[in-house]
Amino acid sequence: MRLIHALAGFTLVSGSLAGQQPISRADARDAALLRGARSALARADTQAAAGLLHGARLYPNPSLGATYTKDTPHYHVIADVPLDLPWLRSARVGAASAASDAARFRFSFERAAIRFDVDTTYTHALAAQAHAQLSRRTAQAADTLLAMARLRRSVGDVSELDVRLAEVNAGQMANAAADDSLASIATLLAVQLAMGLAADSQAIVLADTLVPPPDSALPGVAGEPLRVAAAVAELRAEERTLSLAHRNAFPTPSFQVGVEFGDPTQSGSLPTFGLALPIPLFHRNGGEVAQARAARERARAELDLAIRAQNAELQSAQRVLAVARTRLTRDRTLLAGTDQVAAMSLQAYREGAVPLANVLEAQRLAREALGRYVDDIAAANDAADLLRLVTAVSAQ
Repeated sequence: MRLIHALAGFTLVSGSLAGQQPISRADARDAALLRGARSALARADTQAAAGLLHGARLYPNPSLGATYTKDTPHYHVIADVPLDLPWLRSARVGAASAASDAARFRFSFERAAIRFDVDTTYTHALAAQAHAQLSRRTAQAADTLLAMARLRRSVGDVSELDVRLAEVNAGQMANAAADDSLASIATLLAVQLAMGLAADSQAIVLADTLVPPPDSALPGVAGEPLRVAAAVAELRAEERTLSLAHRNAFPTPSFQVGVEFGDPTQSGSLPTFGLALPIPLFHRNGGEVAQARAARERARAELDLAIRAQNAELQSAQRVLAVARTRLTRDRTLLAGTDQVAAMSLQAYREGAVPLANVLEAQRLAREALGRYVDDIAAANDAADLLRLVTAVSAQ
């Protein structure tokens, strides 16, 4: 079980690399939410929806007109006050309020998606570093095996074939270690990019370790998932918009009040009152009604798609997580066996009991088993993160 213990103890600390800051998974999430471009865009959309709601709640401004005529009275001052009828105001404010709710739900889901992306990127960086460490350890073991083959050849215990085979194996392992090292650096830079940092040079080290997700089941969904809630609110907004378009078939009337003065035959000014009624002579808002109806049907289709996608992703995440946990259980058993076989074969080769090919095969099996274990841990964490994303609900 030496390989398992080596994997469990894999952690980079700040003292090992000067000038590079250790970053935990939580630190990476917080930085992405604070400085990430996606989070800024989501905040802007939410603020725009809040501004739309504020505007819908405002009452229309009155207008003031002043005229002069040669007929008496010469001067006229008239204020025109639009009437914000209750049935129009309720539909307008209701549509804006539902749109604001949809924006808020989308903002919450975007934050959850950002956390998911950072978590998976961080997990992949940990897995890449574990692969790089495994490759370095394997390359060192290959060099040790090459030295052993040369020593045995010097005493006439093995042929030149064993030495050549060990040299080829050592070269391949060195190349694999270099490739895995480059892949590890690339994933680390991806974490920096997700955090909103520059990705031209390494500025951080990962402080967390690669461990399987907890076996405890995630809590059940206590409300509508965020994507579905956003689609429901969007449909409600479009329905209210359609209602407003129907009610706007007869334009809003306005109340007029003013004064007239400048009549030489009379002293003072005369008040005037009136009511302006727009006449729907050429149209009854048919174009706006048609657009609102089409938008409502689109929102209804998007809600149906969101529900279907939600159910499909939920079932898929649950299946993947269950399979990944089963694979991890099997991997632990395989790791114990392959590690023991590799140690036994190396001891047997040292004693001259088995050929070098058997040692290389046993080491290959142990290396692949540990690599598969690392990949399965990453897959289990990705599935758990996806399950948290698709079951995320509003915090209200």
